[in-house]
Amino acid sequence: MGSFSIWHWLVVGILVMLLFGKGRFSDLMGDVAKGIKSFKKGMAEDDDAKPAPRIETAAPTPLEAEKQTDKQA
Repeated sequence: MGSFSIWHWLVVGILVMLLFGKGRFSDLMGDVAKGIKSFKKGMAEDDDAKPAPRIETAAPTPLEAEKQTDKQA
C-alpha cells in the first residue's frame, strides 16, 4: 500500500515534464552551469588580488647598505 508502482512514477515523470518542459529544464541547467563558472571565476580573482609576499634572496650591495644606514641615522 505504501510503495509506488511503475505507473505512479510514470505519472509523476509526465507531470514534471509538463511543468518544466524540455526547453525549460535545459535552460535551468545552463543557468546553473553559468552560475558555477562565475563563482569559480570570482574565487580565482580573489586569489589573484592578494599581493605576493616580497622575498629578497640576494644580499644588498654596499651602496644599498650605505643608503639604509643613512636613512636610519
